[in-house]
Amino acid sequence: MNVRRSAAVLAAVGVLAAAAPAMAAGPSPSVKAAIPSGLYGTSDPTYDGVWRQSLTLIAQRTLGYEPAAKAVDWLAGQQCTNGAFAAFRADPAKACDSKVMVDTNSTAAAVQALKATGGHDDAVGKAVTWLKSVQNKDGGWAYYPGKASDTNSTSVVVGALTATGADPAKVTKEGKSPYDLLAAMSLPCDQDGGGALAYQPDKKGKPAANADATAAGVLGALGKGFVARAGKAPADAACAKAAHPTAAQVADNAGAYLAAAVGKTGHLQSTLAGAKPQPDYGNTADTVVALAADGRTEPAKKAYDWLEKNAGPWAKQSGPAAYAQLILAAHAIGAQPGDFGGTSLVRSLNELGPAPRMDSAGHETGKAEKSDGGSKFGLWWFVGVCLVAGIGIGFLFSGRKKRRP
Repeated sequence: MNVRRSAAVLAAVGVLAAAAPAMAAGPSPSVKAAIPSGLYGTSDPTYDGVWRQSLTLIAQRTLGYEPAAKAVDWLAGQQCTNGAFAAFRADPAKACDSKVMVDTNSTAAAVQALKATGGHDDAVGKAVTWLKSVQNKDGGWAYYPGKASDTNSTSVVVGALTATGADPAKVTKEGKSPYDLLAAMSLPCDQDGGGALAYQPDKKGKPAANADATAAGVLGALGKGFVARAGKAPADAACAKAAHPTAAQVADNAGAYLAAAVGKTGHLQSTLAGAKPQPDYGNTADTVVALAADGRTEPAKKAYDWLEKNAGPWAKQSGPAAYAQLILAAHAIGAQPGDFGGTSLVRSLNELGPAPRMDSAGHETGKAEKSDGGSKFGLWWFVGVCLVAGIGIGFLFSGRKKRRP
């Protein structure tokens, strides 16, 4: 996940541009929304405010922190009366109307965050009800309601359903569940990119392998969300043929594809059209979570080791969602987020917004690292028991702001 699934981001931006051409061609890029005091990060939140806040709160809870009340309140205050969330609402006191572009990704991420922080059951319930109301007849979800289903959006909604205790297999539309959509997006083993998932079929109806969607799809097929730990090793190391793959088989085949993709270099490459291939830090972090959840710990650790050596500058530039993504990758393999190549991911994230406080209730904490996060020796708060019931599609999204209309 690029700090958000790049395919979903581009699709969303395309919809925004089509819906509001004046905005796409309009205000100067220098015009930015004001940063609310409860929101993490200093970059323009127009396209990722709810997303980055949600990932931040989830990462903090996973580490054993109680997020600041003003940070949680800001997120809860972004909700529309129908239960949905948009990417960002500069004036949450103003009622949502048809001009407010609510979407499934922001809504599903907020569900997982508010469920993790607790105390917002009504908001969570309304959001889930809205998500169910916009499910497509193929069992999946689109970024924006009414559009074609995609792997990334379907997977993040699966994470929201699981976080609230719902069984995704029982959330259906015309007899189809999200697992049916994910299976339909899975490429047969004997095709190019076999085992991978497509984001969406192309205009001719042909699916193509997409590593971003594949990482999301692994977690979606496993019924997990942003937070995941090492699972049971798959029955087959390679892609296993199946005429009608089960959700578990979809996940295992996708895991085999990802393991091969990071096998040589330890990382994924970006594939944005027209751009020179570059290391894809965000999707590599998502892949760590996906591989760990699928029980492929060795390739997951290899990818994490590469991130630890190379991803620090990217995270510093990208902001809170990137730090949260790396924390969730560390959590997935049992690594130390307080010592990430000599930098504390924990401190770096917490300094970008209202300070959380350590809450030992319901968490296991330990001491092993220096408080400044710069040494392997000293004190650190070890990753605790994850309160979020599965959120792993590892899909973060600080990079979206660079692809705005």
